[in-house]
Amino acid sequence: MPEKLKLLSWRDIVFVALPSLLLAVGAFWLAAQFIQPAPPDRLIVSTGSESGAYQRFAARYKDVLARYGIELVAKTSAGSTENLQRMRDPGFEVDAAFIQGGTARPGEDDELVSLGDFYHEPLWIFYREAALRGGDKLLDLKGMRIAVGGAGSGTRQLAMELLAANGIDAKNTKLIEAGGMDLVERLQQRQIDAVFAVGPTQSALVWSLLYTPGVRLMSLSHAEAYTRRFPYLTRLLLPRGAIDLPLDIPPRDIQLVSPLATLLVREDTHPALIDLLMQAAAEVHGEPGVFQKPNEFPRAGHNGFPLSKEAERYYKSGKPLLQRYLPFWAATLIDRMVVMALPLLVVLLPLLKFAPQLYGWRVRSRIYRRYGELKFLENEVNENPAAHTRAEWLEKLDRIEDDASHIRTPLTFSDMLYTLRVHIDLVRDMILRRTTA
Repeated sequence: MPEKLKLLSWRDIVFVALPSLLLAVGAFWLAAQFIQPAPPDRLIVSTGSESGAYQRFAARYKDVLARYGIELVAKTSAGSTENLQRMRDPGFEVDAAFIQGGTARPGEDDELVSLGDFYHEPLWIFYREAALRGGDKLLDLKGMRIAVGGAGSGTRQLAMELLAANGIDAKNTKLIEAGGMDLVERLQQRQIDAVFAVGPTQSALVWSLLYTPGVRLMSLSHAEAYTRRFPYLTRLLLPRGAIDLPLDIPPRDIQLVSPLATLLVREDTHPALIDLLMQAAAEVHGEPGVFQKPNEFPRAGHNGFPLSKEAERYYKSGKPLLQRYLPFWAATLIDRMVVMALPLLVVLLPLLKFAPQLYGWRVRSRIYRRYGELKFLENEVNENPAAHTRAEWLEKLDRIEDDASHIRTPLTFSDMLYTLRVHIDLVRDMILRRTTA
């Protein structure tokens, strides 16, 4: 083995290996610019009030993400409007937020994307039966005391838009910024006459008011007209007895209008976490309900914000392939390693193929260079053998032969070197024939 190493031309090896190494390192560095870091083990979601639907859904998300080793932290808020402010504030630590459809429009500097439509959020309008009998229009509430939702909530924003469309404002009606479970008691104690609430049927406030004696749910006769005026709204029908058949709640068909809830995430949110959020949403919101069929949600929506690439891929292909067969940590690790493997396929494999050829060309080039010197000497002798004495011609030939004997040549190319030596002897014979001593 040491004798074989002596035959190698380390200069040629360095000439070939060093550029190859630099090229490989450069390829890995370039790939490293595109590889995602490992996903964080915590996800922060801005929800809503303690008793609201956003908080309840976040609790269910938390159980799903915990199975994958991800901790979900839910931060309560006043509602959709405040959630959007948090998402737009780079100094506020939050990754995702529940947003009520129609309460947010994308801004020029926004770096927010949507995960699609998650579920219906109907607008519920409850009123005291003693204060209003048979009301089916928002205009019937004019002059009353109306709780329109807390400041910063999506309920307040939607309520104010619909009331304004009916000519109702703070000048002719007492509009109270309030939300939460205490509205049930205030309604019973006749401190307020009507309540606006936005949320699914499972919302604590909605569920309580549906069962409160002396409180009725308004059926909007202008529901279809509102959907034409406000495109983000959908008309829903709550059938008689859909909430409670034995108690006949509601006692008649109810027409409602509803925005759609979505989840906004920042563009720099780790793709693996978005995949988990989509899986949690499918598990939580894919259940059948009063207003939806099984697996109707989540779905790709048109809420104004661009749809996340990960969410779009999920709607087309479902759960990522690797996560179907491997644990979450292993699937994400392989996803990241695939990016680093690209240089191996794109750069190293061609290098392994062409580097030996380049090394062989370097070795052969030195032999060919001596062949060129030998051919030049042969032509000189043929053209003018008297230009030098025999000793001088042989001295020139000996220098070529000495150079050839010192060429470091691997065994693979030794046949070329021996052939060169044979040709040197042929030229020596020619010199001896063509010249005199």
